[in-house]
Amino acid sequence: MNEQSAYGLWSLVVLNSLVFIIFAFSFAKPQSARDWRSFGAFSAFIVALFTEMYGFPLTIYFLSGWLASRFPGIDFLTHDAGHLLEMMFGWRANPHFGPFHIASNVLIFGGFILLARAWKVLYEAQRARALATTGPYARMRHPQYVGFVAILLGFLLQWPTLLTLAMFPVLVAMYARLAVSEERDMLSQFGAAYAAYARRTPRFVPQLRARLAPNP
Repeated sequence: MNEQSAYGLWSLVVLNSLVFIIFAFSFAKPQSARDWRSFGAFSAFIVALFTEMYGFPLTIYFLSGWLASRFPGIDFLTHDAGHLLEMMFGWRANPHFGPFHIASNVLIFGGFILLARAWKVLYEAQRARALATTGPYARMRHPQYVGFVAILLGFLLQWPTLLTLAMFPVLVAMYARLAVSEERDMLSQFGAAYAAYARRTPRFVPQLRARLAPNP
């Protein structure tokens, strides 16, 4: 592949955006307006990311003067150099095997696995009109939001851009607010059972050992 033609690949922008959005949709299954807001913000982040990764490298152009002065000899318009963290921290081999890229893959795949496992438990609980308290929900109250944040953070490590860096804290704050709002609904619906679950289960940071409800 000619590195000079690494951008302007709009078909890859569309293809990669659709793959990750549809993949996430298959696990998240948004139903309420709140779910759709959450998923829409995630999708916007994905589109912004792949637009800069394959379409138009806005961040590279914006920082081109600073990058050229701090890292002379690197052609930042090649695709490999778009892995800015690898370049800035001196990784000159294939960036796809660099430490930031490996950490990125762990977070992205881990996030999708968490989404999948959480959705299975949540789906069964919703069918039974019961609380989701097993699987990932036994270790934290909002594994789906944690999964989304892990995926977004993974993409940031792999291909940071000014736009996605600005979007990330906004999305994290939005997920935190949605979680609190969701908890109010659960407390209203399940009362003391949800209050007891919340007391023994952290909101976002998973506990190493699941604490199940005591036997009645």
